[in-house]
Amino acid sequence: QVQLVESGGGSVQAGGSLRLSCAASRYTYCMGWFRQAPGKEREGVTRILTGSGSTAYADSVKGRFTISQDNAKKTVYLQMNSLKPEDTAMYYCWAGRYCGIAPDERNSWGQGTQVTVSS
Repeated sequence: QVQLVESGGGSVQAGGSLRLSCAASRYTYCMGWFRQAPGKEREGVTRILTGSGSTAYADSVKGRFTISQDNAKKTVYLQMNSLKPEDTAMYYCWAGRYCGIAPDERNSWGQGTQVTVSS
């Protein structure tokens, strides 16, 4: 298991930006983010392969969100720009070796950080 500590959530108006951070207790093959809004299913957002830096995004966030990493700190970041009310959700960091965008319970998950976007 990997311990994950997330930070950076908050409230912002539509069109604004937020940056989430996720620090892992050890290196893993890939890391990413998924989200879950009240009453909705979990939705994969993005992932990064920590060795190559290769990234992938859900269509709903492509062009607005960027995942990056600081390997020395075992930390990934999610820069979220042009936020929309429909981005409102609890955002969860994950880490492991199952590297699809969709949430995978075989990976380790963080506790989540709330992002609220008002119109």
